[in-house]
Amino acid sequence: MANLKTKYMGLDLVSPIVAGSCGLTSDIEKMVEMEKAGVGAVVLKSIFEEQINEESVGIFKSGYGMGDAYPEAEDYIKAYIRSNTIQKYVELVRTAKSRLTIPVIASVNCFSGGEWVTFAHQLELAGADALELNVFILPVNEFTESAEVENIYFDIVKSIKKQIKIPVSVKISHYFTNLSAFVDKLKAYGANAVTMFNRFYEPDININTMTMGAASVFSTANELRTTLRWTGILAGKDKQLEISASTGVHSGEAVVKMLLAGATTVQLCSVLYEKGLPVIGEINQFVSEWMESKGFHSVEEYRGQLSYSSIENPDLYERAQFMKYFSNKQY
Repeated sequence: MANLKTKYMGLDLVSPIVAGSCGLTSDIEKMVEMEKAGVGAVVLKSIFEEQINEESVGIFKSGYGMGDAYPEAEDYIKAYIRSNTIQKYVELVRTAKSRLTIPVIASVNCFSGGEWVTFAHQLELAGADALELNVFILPVNEFTESAEVENIYFDIVKSIKKQIKIPVSVKISHYFTNLSAFVDKLKAYGANAVTMFNRFYEPDININTMTMGAASVFSTANELRTTLRWTGILAGKDKQLEISASTGVHSGEAVVKMLLAGATTVQLCSVLYEKGLPVIGEINQFVSEWMESKGFHSVEEYRGQLSYSSIENPDLYERAQFMKYFSNKQY
């Protein structure tokens, strides 16, 4: 079997395949099973800043709060909810570290800096090997300039890096005017890697009941294309940039494509739900057999061979229109 070992943010991984943040990575026994199946690292299920805030507000809306009469009681309950939720997550990190030998990456879903980022130091003390910051700010205020939104991301990274010494990856979306410049700045402000891309809650409309609801939470294999394009472009522009490719990865073939494009690691999530945890071993085997068929002995030998700067015609990554395809199509 070919050698699948690699490094990600200075961490030693037995495989470039990483279990992405999801409900499965909040279950210790599931993570033990993932390690046995051959996953290189796990990203714990995110703790959500937004969720903690909403739980606090929900208690007072339900009548448990004391309202304006006892503002100190409201502050106490908010602090308790926050502290209790954070402590549970810290214990998850400790338990995962005690049961697993592979790297454990904590995950924080946040949309602001300030006081919140002090939580990162607790995760470091609990033994987290790295931290993935899952950040997304939906710019719905038409009076907010693009630079203001991007600066929030930078401020979060700078604040976190002041608190901890473990490596930090920033999980981002592709909704930026100039993604290359944005990622370059994230790296300049201290990010050790980027995870591309976030998968969001997406709304849907039921035309029968005329109500709003949620679309499917799982990705499809077709969503690989956007991740592939930007992995190839960014890895080609900066050979030192570490990228964890996420969204749309449902097979061993997809993993190989991402590594050829220049990804350092590749994250699995939806496929773990759809096919079960044994799929990790199946994908590792596919990658290994593909490497052997091409004469590769390590991942480093072929990583980035088809990135933006490594191919003869990099325009293939830039092309966004179907003009050539449809001009040759006969009807």
